[in-house]
Amino acid sequence: MAERIEQRLEDRIPELEQLERVGLFTPKEIRAVLRKASALEYKIQRRALRKEDFVNYIQYEINLLELIKKRRARIGYSFKKEEIESSIVHRVHSLFKRATGKWKEDVQLWLSHVAFCKQWVSFQNAYLIDSRHWVTALWIMAAKWEMETRLSSESARHLFLRALRFHPECPKLYQEYFRMELMNAEKQRKEKKEFEQAKMDLGEFNYSEEILNGELARIIYRDAAQKIKGVEFRLAVLSIAKLFDFTQDLQKEILESLQTEYADDPLTWDYMARRELDLGSLKSTEPTTKQMKVSEMTQREERCCAVFEEAVTAVPTEDMWKCYITFCLERCNRKTNSEELKQKRLERTLSVFSKAHESSLLPESLYKQWLQLLLESNLSEKATEVAEAATKRFSLSAEMWQMRLQVLIQLKNDNVTQCFEEAFKHLKSKVCGTLPLWALWVEWSEGTNSKQDTEALYQRSLHATAPAESVTMKEKYLDWAYRNGGYKKVKRVFTSLHENRPLSLDFFRKMIQIEKEQESCKMLHLREYYERALREFGSTDSDLWLDYIKEELSHPQGKPENCGSIHWRAVKMLQGDLVEDFISKYTLLQTGHL
Repeated sequence: MAERIEQRLEDRIPELEQLERVGLFTPKEIRAVLRKASALEYKIQRRALRKEDFVNYIQYEINLLELIKKRRARIGYSFKKEEIESSIVHRVHSLFKRATGKWKEDVQLWLSHVAFCKQWVSFQNAYLIDSRHWVTALWIMAAKWEMETRLSSESARHLFLRALRFHPECPKLYQEYFRMELMNAEKQRKEKKEFEQAKMDLGEFNYSEEILNGELARIIYRDAAQKIKGVEFRLAVLSIAKLFDFTQDLQKEILESLQTEYADDPLTWDYMARRELDLGSLKSTEPTTKQMKVSEMTQREERCCAVFEEAVTAVPTEDMWKCYITFCLERCNRKTNSEELKQKRLERTLSVFSKAHESSLLPESLYKQWLQLLLESNLSEKATEVAEAATKRFSLSAEMWQMRLQVLIQLKNDNVTQCFEEAFKHLKSKVCGTLPLWALWVEWSEGTNSKQDTEALYQRSLHATAPAESVTMKEKYLDWAYRNGGYKKVKRVFTSLHENRPLSLDFFRKMIQIEKEQESCKMLHLREYYERALREFGSTDSDLWLDYIKEELSHPQGKPENCGSIHWRAVKMLQGDLVEDFISKYTLLQTGHL
């Protein structure tokens, strides 16, 4: 490794000599550059490579180029660029090539390389550099630059075709290629129109009718449709085509393929239904009243719902009902000054929720929105009924029970405790996922039941939850004990739990904080809490050791002579890079900088 670094530093000597010879850098600055370059080289030659080291090296070289550029401008010297700047540029390219080879999926690295090429060489060089590994975003960026900056549709087309050789089934590439051809067609149509208005001879321009009518975009769509299946791609292409006013025939073709090939897909029906919102709007130039606008919107929404009603009959699935309900909720949440329209939307939405539920096709995720809507509409009896029906249908869903219980708590129902018991009876086979329910139960109990009942619940939750979830309940229990019983109570709870693993670091830190809040804060107790915490987390948390040392240094009953022993134990116990992190922070602490 040392030989390789020495060789790379020797390779820099000609450019550094030129920098000194032409008066751009002083001998002292040249030595500083060599020292810095040596340190950076060692970092990128290590066995365990880090991306930050490459980024720092690249940034240093770019800063060097900027400095040379400024000094050239100041002294008016523009020669020897081949020997100086070209050498640095080549080195930056090499660094980028190594970095993007190692971290191929890092888009930011690729974009940085492109930005460097645009500034210091040419953008064309950027996409000649190992473009096989380019992510699609960079191909699109390069093609966009060709189209918009260099005004070359031919070069942009060439780039898209090249990109598709590497990514032959990438929807985004086809979409942007499709968009580019339509933009090119629109641009040429405008040019032709302007020339015709100016009565210029169009013979020399040779406008292609195929390009003007968007035929190239049609070819791209047909090619893509054979490779890329699914409604999403066709809808994305259709939305692009709708941006251009000369694509009616193309839009019709895409729409027909949707209805033919994907007649059973909920997204096709969803699009066809929503399309009714854009059709048949008032075309009259006469003034329209508020009532006329409301009436027109009502009719359009009813046409949408008529298509959705047909859809849920033709494709009776959860996904289809979800599309229908999502549409209704969107319209329901849409602002309007018409109380009549607002009420119609609400009634329609609640009706669709009921129909989906009665068909046993309402997705679990939508029950919460239904209940929220019922509660907002003050339909509490219906909300209670729906919540109960939801837990019958999804009896093993902790989320559904939680939702039902929240409704009962909000309505101050008398059956809350009974419902909690019923929930855990159904969920007894579930090892994980009941933590939110226990947290909700003890939170409700704190405001409703006696302290004894609440504590019994905390005790019960520790045995009923999975080990990982019990950690949170222990923290909550400790916090509740302090709030409701003071220091003596929390000390008893801590003593009863400190051997009950697993425990969290926050559990110990909470107890340390409670001790420090006492007027008679005892260092003896703090040592016990720190020692217990270090027994569990001493190998993975360097800050815990530092806090312990700080306590010994600052507490009136602390023993600074213990710090050396704590330091030695920390270095011995901490894992990997944490040792180095601890030592550097400990040094800062000793010098008063931490």
